[in-house]
Amino acid sequence: MSSIIRGRVWKYGDNINTDIISPGQYMSLPAEKQAEHAMEAIDPSFSEKVRPGDIIVAGKNFGSGSSRETAQMVLKHLKVGAVAASSFARIFFRNSINVGLPVVEIADTSLIHEGDEIEINLIEGTVWNHTRKEEYRGTKLPEHLVDMVKLGGLEPYLAKKLGISKSQEEVK
Repeated sequence: MSSIIRGRVWKYGDNINTDIISPGQYMSLPAEKQAEHAMEAIDPSFSEKVRPGDIIVAGKNFGSGSSRETAQMVLKHLKVGAVAASSFARIFFRNSINVGLPVVEIADTSLIHEGDEIEINLIEGTVWNHTRKEEYRGTKLPEHLVDMVKLGGLEPYLAKKLGISKSQEEVK
């Protein structure tokens, strides 16, 4: 994964909670079945129309609610490229980094529209809207968090830092 993510925008409003992202009644299903229900409360066909690399853009307080990681995992399963929002629930933000889902805060997401093609630079904290020819300033992720996201999350990051190979990890 690169520190630059480019994709088509799916736009949502404020207070998109984890039960909207990943409805709780499907938690006992395998991840691919859970993903079929992602965002269905506000966008019933989301899982059918989202494509790898697409970017979710939302308003304030994205990911509020439960601290479970299923919300981030269904988005990763659908290969969502990143989530950009005016603000995130702190636990959602951290869980996203932990599972390798890129997130960036942009003060005013109202300038970005559904269907726009945007490019997020995680290191610079910038978002370039290719459709509207505009640039927005977002939050810059610290380099070690960008590395964590690029490696796929906290576990692969720590394994690399500690020099643990996949085969050693499976033995434990």
